[in-house]
Amino acid sequence: MKVKTILVSQPEPKIENSPYFDLIEKQKVKIDFRPFIHVEGVPAKEIRQQKVDLNHYTAIILTSRNAIDHYFRVAEEMRFKVPDTMKYFCQSEAVAFYLQKYVVYRKRKIYVGKRTFSELSPIIKKYKDEKFLMPNTDKVKDEVPNTLNALGVDWKQAIFYRTVISDLSDLADVFYDILVFFSPSGIESLFQNFPGFKQNDTRIAVFGDTTMKAAEERGLRIDIAAPTPETPSMTMALEKYIEKANKNK
Repeated sequence: MKVKTILVSQPEPKIENSPYFDLIEKQKVKIDFRPFIHVEGVPAKEIRQQKVDLNHYTAIILTSRNAIDHYFRVAEEMRFKVPDTMKYFCQSEAVAFYLQKYVVYRKRKIYVGKRTFSELSPIIKKYKDEKFLMPNTDKVKDEVPNTLNALGVDWKQAIFYRTVISDLSDLADVFYDILVFFSPSGIESLFQNFPGFKQNDTRIAVFGDTTMKAAEERGLRIDIAAPTPETPSMTMALEKYIEKANKNK
């Protein structure tokens, strides 16, 4: 069946040269963007109830931009002045780069992993005497605490923000040829918003093994999956599928 409309379960890209916009132009398809989940900050009062004293920590482990935003938000709410001596351990270059929103990069002690948390762990291990705080969401992969426990470092994880399912009730009567998902939470949101969802002719695109597993557990048929060696990005996977589906139609 021909593809004309796509719904991507993420916010619209802010960069002008996003490959999604190229896909719209090249394949003549309509792509809408709508976050199926969103993040809400945990108030400082709740964080105190988690027995977190920001003065106690000499290093922060940051795994995402959300973690950065909510750490500095809480620091402000608690009237805690983040010391210049604070060490920042960032999971990736993208996370480290975002830190510049809050600190003067060249004047701070910032340590950067390559991409995954396991790649950051050898760097953390070198600083065993530090007291680490990891501001995080309420949904964390087991790999993260397991890795830190195995390192034997002094660390604490605290919930600074939560992943919340968005209200999608206005989409009840809207049909898309393809729905695109990037996390198990997105799949959960689909069925929480539309408990009686029937896939029928809707194509499902998923990014990552955990998203695929969540979709399959819900009985969904996976039509498009990324990353693969041939299509490392979602836009590449979508383009390959659309070219085939729309050929000679």
